[in-house]
Amino acid sequence: MKKTLAYVMVLSITVLAACSSPKKVKTEEASATTGATEQTSQNKDKDNDKMTQVLLKTTFGDIVIALYNDTPQHKANFVKLVNDKFYDGVLFHRIIKGFMIQGGDPDSKTAKPGQRLGSGDVGYTIPAEFVPAHIHKRGAVAAARMGDNVNPQKASSGCQFYIVDGTVYDNDKLNMLAMRLGKTFTPEQVQAYTTDGGAPFLDGEYTVFGEVVRGMTVVDKIAAQQKDGADRPVEDIKIISATIME
Repeated sequence: MKKTLAYVMVLSITVLAACSSPKKVKTEEASATTGATEQTSQNKDKDNDKMTQVLLKTTFGDIVIALYNDTPQHKANFVKLVNDKFYDGVLFHRIIKGFMIQGGDPDSKTAKPGQRLGSGDVGYTIPAEFVPAHIHKRGAVAAARMGDNVNPQKASSGCQFYIVDGTVYDNDKLNMLAMRLGKTFTPEQVQAYTTDGGAPFLDGEYTVFGEVVRGMTVVDKIAAQQKDGADRPVEDIKIISATIME
């Protein structure tokens, strides 16, 4: 699905910023700092077997995601919510083919057909954990958040997340995007976005804390479903259960 770069960028903010109502930032007890942290990973988690993996059973099939070790607060929070069965029964309430699928709104468990979703939360946010090596490549798992106007520290929603479906960029479009954003993409970013694709305009704006290691065909299928004007699927797409894989 073709879009101009400007349209995609505006759309991304509209979709991902509408994740929770404005609230005072609160971290998990294990958190010792607030605000964004930028670091270069000493262990880039190339071996997925060393990462915690989560099985999402959905009405369209199974998706397995691996959680990065160098985004520890996001990892710990996601694991806690999975163990608490928080995600069991929630919907993927916003889908955009070639961009992402978003879920984790607790209000979606009891939502009526056509109800606008995306404002449900768990009452706290998580400080941003930006790791340059973790980009918005196809299959990236990242945290949704409120917009910069009410959330200048880019703190993440405590529960809502999205999976990048992604678009493949050619070099000209990627260079144009870099100029528009005032950024220079690394060779690794260029390689990822011109081969498998992704959402490069979100890098450094939303915390990427994992990736899909199995089930991207399911993500593609979900992203392609019929939806209403608010990007909610016409037919509910549910996370039946989320479990930690042993």
